[in-house]
Amino acid sequence: MRKQFGAKPSKNEIEKYSKSEYWNGTIFENLEETSMDFLLSNMPKFLRKQFCEKEGREAKSLSVVPFDSELFINTHQSMQSIWYGHSAIYMQLKNKNILIDPMFGSDAAPIAPFKVKRFSDSTLTIIDSFPEIDLVLISHDHYDHLDYESILKLKEKTKLFYVALGVKRHLVSWGIPADIITEFNWWEESVFNGIKITFTPTRHFSGRGLTDRAKSLWGGWVFNTEEENIWFSGDSGYGTHFKEIGERLGPFDFAFMECGQYNENWHQIHMYPEESVQAAIDAKVRNCMPVHWAGFALAQHAWKEPVERFSEKAATEKLNFITPKMGELFSANFTDSLKWWEME
Repeated sequence: MRKQFGAKPSKNEIEKYSKSEYWNGTIFENLEETSMDFLLSNMPKFLRKQFCEKEGREAKSLSVVPFDSELFINTHQSMQSIWYGHSAIYMQLKNKNILIDPMFGSDAAPIAPFKVKRFSDSTLTIIDSFPEIDLVLISHDHYDHLDYESILKLKEKTKLFYVALGVKRHLVSWGIPADIITEFNWWEESVFNGIKITFTPTRHFSGRGLTDRAKSLWGGWVFNTEEENIWFSGDSGYGTHFKEIGERLGPFDFAFMECGQYNENWHQIHMYPEESVQAAIDAKVRNCMPVHWAGFALAQHAWKEPVERFSEKAATEKLNFITPKMGELFSANFTDSLKWWEME
């Protein structure tokens, strides 16, 4: 169980973090003031609802379309992707196999006294059906994005890792060779196989235990090629950084927009669905899909609520969006979206 925590930063690592302009001498900070204060007086009511009132919040055995490698035989330069619930994305771009936040584990709270069970069964075995992975990207070190069991399965079939500054120490402690891991500060970029990849800021936090909060960065990823500009927003509260991302790196042909696990008690670090739509508009997104839902009940809203509210607002704002099934192959031009969640 201790392995799940990852590793604490060493003195050398702290020295490296201190070179980031977003490090305040002790921790990393958001671009704008962000509070995560939780009134103790609200705690009993919150805990009762979180652990005892689960009606409508959890889905049972959501189906996932099996991975079919035959779909990728006719190689494409443009993006082809598969969503596996929450924020786990399989992407093929310029004929390279890429995974973003590959959390395929069954429990989003492996160190907690109460399990946060995944809505779909046996998802870890999906990794076995994947071909060799050219690149894995990790947006931040929370358990619902960086999963120990998933990394162990990916260890022998992944060539490179791109991670938020500070996340490398966890991977190394789990046996990933240090020389295949590259860390990114906000706005840093690297060219991978003709894809310019940039790490973008979000309004969030990090940490896997009680003593390492904000000891690593958090963010999103931009994938820019001659054919397309793709953005993975990452976990974030609403903020001015979305317009800055759009101005500096947009417009975007397609975006994976964080949408789900929101609560009034942590509104500054997770957007309401209507804000997620506005964030896409701010960042100059042409087509998008909501992610960070249909995986786990980490908040107290109904499991279908994020996509329903997102869909309603996006339609009102005339923002093009799609809602593929989990495991279904799609591209930036995908149009065949059904309300599959209503049939589960």
